[in-house]
Amino acid sequence: MIELLRKRRSIRKFCAEPVSSEHLDTILEAALRAPSSRGINPWEFIVIDDPNLLKQLSTAKQHGAEFLKNAPLGIVVCAETTKSDVCIEDCSIAAIIIQLTALSLGLGSCWAQMRCRFRGEKESAESYIRELLGLPEHFLVEAVIGIGHPDEQKPPVKAETLQRKKISYNRWGAR
Repeated sequence: MIELLRKRRSIRKFCAEPVSSEHLDTILEAALRAPSSRGINPWEFIVIDDPNLLKQLSTAKQHGAEFLKNAPLGIVVCAETTKSDVCIEDCSIAAIIIQLTALSLGLGSCWAQMRCRFRGEKESAESYIRELLGLPEHFLVEAVIGIGHPDEQKPPVKAETLQRKKISYNRWGAR
């Protein structure tokens, strides 16, 4: 696991090659195995491989989702808010598991945060996606993860640049 974390970078440029059904199945199995508070599993996943829908999702918020228009695959991570008071946390756990599983298969990915983001001055990214994909009103949309074969290489983050001053022992500020 640490080796995956050492190489994990946000990939925003993808080759046109589609993600195989075998890889997609593995990614979805991993998502469904994600831990969730009290085993409630409030998350749901919408697999998007329609280029037109991916292009529309790339405009769901003002900045930071443009890469979705060129991704061969997107996974919308959403949750039924009536099922759990910690569905945001559960979605976040599932989302990172999706990303790490994709990386373990040689794929790249990038998370586009949607919850609490806006498309314009009055329209939220979530409401836009809910309408676009037919989601019920009581679902939150945490993120859309773009996945594909990387068309860029990024070096790992160097260990010496890790923010070790953010670690305390037994008490805040005890380094």
